Amino acid sequence: MWRGHDRPEPGTFPSRAAGQTQSKFKVGFILARSFTLSAFSLFVDTLRLAGDELDRSRRLRADWEVLANTRHLIRSSCGVSVAPTSDLVAPERFDVIVVVGGLLGTDQSCDAEALAYLKQAAKARVPLIGLCTGTFMLAEAGLMGAHHNCVSWLHVDEFRDRFPHLRVRADRLFNFDGRRGSCAGGSSAADLAAFLVRSRIGPAAAQNALDVLQINHARHFTDAQARLPIRQFTGDGTIDNRVNAVLLTMEQNLVAPKTIEQLAASVSVSRRQLERLFRTILGMSPARAYSELRLRRAHYLLINTDRRIVDIAIDVGFDNASHFSRAFRKIHGRSPTALRIDGETVPSV
Repeated sequence: MWRGHDRPEPGTFPSRAAGQTQSKFKVGFILARSFTLSAFSLFVDTLRLAGDELDRSRRLRADWEVLANTRHLIRSSCGVSVAPTSDLVAPERFDVIVVVGGLLGTDQSCDAEALAYLKQAAKARVPLIGLCTGTFMLAEAGLMGAHHNCVSWLHVDEFRDRFPHLRVRADRLFNFDGRRGSCAGGSSAADLAAFLVRSRIGPAAAQNALDVLQINHARHFTDAQARLPIRQFTGDGTIDNRVNAVLLTMEQNLVAPKTIEQLAASVSVSRRQLERLFRTILGMSPARAYSELRLRRAHYLLINTDRRIVDIAIDVGFDNASHFSRAFRKIHGRSPTALRIDGETVPSV
């Protein structure tokens, strides 16, 4: 978690050398084995539509290559394959190189030659972006140490397990600091691509791409990821981004809960403002929402695992089993032991 004053802000591309003329925005793609097709297609289609007027698809202002050390087809997680279009040419030819990740269980998602190429690109100061789980690949190459890594809420725990020394958050769509970028994936790939297009080509090009893709507007990097840990909001079915971002942060910090002051600072509001937002939108305080998330996770673990109750208590941020049992009974009307004996089943959370 980062406080409001040190929250990472998106950067811009490094300025071009003196005397260097403006040229096409050039992007190189490295596709992992079992890469996510939707993230790649949304990103590259944003480039395609930004590179010309309307939907003519001429590469006038943007160009791209799919890079690999062979010309074998690269199979996506959905089974559709993509053919590389270029060898691992000099990374300096590109304004940015985007690594598109996919299934984390796949052995050797990125081969040694591709990892060496990414290190070469970093040495040449070419900006690198991890799309979806591509951030894992960049981290594996040791290239994300100074970056505030943004990953999907689905993968934040595994990222922490693999790279405990790196900073990670799962309450934002993307981050780009000028040298490194990371993106949660899914539809936010188009948001990040539009941000880069605005910076490198211009607002009109970005808007043309969004219009053709039927996207009303590009979301900001501070917009929360789509998951709603608590769906108790009222009104027209929308939820304040700050509230959702805090809920996501709560959900990813159950073992060592954040203070309400830390949570408020993470979205640049005071504790009083955060309390007011939660009561207006969720009808409960931040502390109550945090407690519900912790005990909901405990409920799931009690039914679906055979872990000891004291270990589950620690997993969801309680100091001891007796305190956990009292809080659990207050919310669920029975003790953790009674719930486990009854054998009620609950959906995954």
